[in-house]
Amino acid sequence: MITLKDAQIDCYYIVKKIKGEGPLKRRIMDMGITKNAEIFVRKVAPLGDPVQITVRGYELSLRKNDASCVEVELLEK
Repeated sequence: MITLKDAQIDCYYIVKKIKGEGPLKRRIMDMGITKNAEIFVRKVAPLGDPVQITVRGYELSLRKNDASCVEVELLEK
């Protein structure tokens, strides 16, 4: 299992687990990143922060710290 921080660009992933507790986990879930959500990794900034993704039809940028809390699995399309 890899985290969203380590995901490759131009690939689709399925969210398997959100690590963490309290406000951070709640904030990530409020953004639409929930278990079994499909995520497309669009870009990663040159220094690796932030990661730009598409989730539930909208664009979202996540800091590396937040992206490391989201465990994903590669989706074969």
